[in-house]
Amino acid sequence: MVLVVYNASIANNLKMDKPFLEKLAKRLKYLREERKLTQDDLGVNGVSRSMISLLELAKTDVTVTKLKIIADNLGLEVKDLFDFKD
Repeated sequence: MVLVVYNASIANNLKMDKPFLEKLAKRLKYLREERKLTQDDLGVNGVSRSMISLLELAKTDVTVTKLKIIADNLGLEVKDLFDFKD
């Protein structure tokens, strides 16, 4: 019997659009700091502080459900998270 171990980290996902995630990361951090919130403040209701950190560093992708929770926590609509220039 052979055990095969594979690192399936989201951060290693080769299909991530890094430039887009970096724009989202910058926008998310701006919106959080504008409201004087910490990552702990924003990381509630099913989104962890570590997820917020990874998103702000553009180290992970995110689901639509998590984006909805983040937007709700910021008092925004999901579309507002994507209001960045190209």
